[in-house]
Amino acid sequence: MKAQLRIAAFTLSLLLVALAFIRSAPTVGASATGQIVGTIKLDGQAPHLKPIDMSKDPACAQANGGAPVAAENVVVGANGGLANVVVYISQGLAGNEGAISSQPATIDQRGCKYVPHVVALNVGQHMTVLNSDKTAHNIHPQPSPTGGNGQWNKSQTAGAGPIDVAWANQEVAIPVKCNIHPWMRAYIAVVKGPFGVSNDTGSFRMDNVPPGTYTLTAWQETFGTQTQVVTVATGKPATSDFTFKAK
Repeated sequence: MKAQLRIAAFTLSLLLVALAFIRSAPTVGASATGQIVGTIKLDGQAPHLKPIDMSKDPACAQANGGAPVAAENVVVGANGGLANVVVYISQGLAGNEGAISSQPATIDQRGCKYVPHVVALNVGQHMTVLNSDKTAHNIHPQPSPTGGNGQWNKSQTAGAGPIDVAWANQEVAIPVKCNIHPWMRAYIAVVKGPFGVSNDTGSFRMDNVPPGTYTLTAWQETFGTQTQVVTVATGKPATSDFTFKAK
């Protein structure tokens, strides 16, 4: 009987040690991801932005309250922060792209401009096209003929319902125009894996990045692309800053 009790006590102690080990071991799963943060800067004088004359469509002029409107090809904020720069992983994912982004991808025709000027989304992710203006528009994306994304041209009258679209292949970036209002320009960046778009202070953030070493590419419509190598660890933000030279 005493021998049986000793065996039972020994078995229980082994179980307790095993449970303690399991609780203390690191958990690998969806939460085992990192983050990349950074800032995009413009070094030099920002170019003069071309003013836009919307007088040919009174609805467009009225939508902006008579305020001057300029092109958005280079938007520079405080301290030289460069907006509308897409940052994505161009090498290193090796098929580990993860889930499609949960961030909503929407482009609105508002004030006879595309808002936002640059949209980023994942391959296969749905994008919603809206028309908030009191005039008709037509959205006309122009992907590369060899990129595998089909070109289309759809009209949206005032008050029309949204258009839903998804892209089959990575392409950075697809130019968009409106055939009714020739000044309207935007870009759609279709990428695989995590991405970020810089705001008006030049800051960007990429969430849910698996641990690893990657090549990041920063794309800007006027200044082109830059690349950097960055290593991401679980639970610790990595930093990657880019500086574009003014032309």
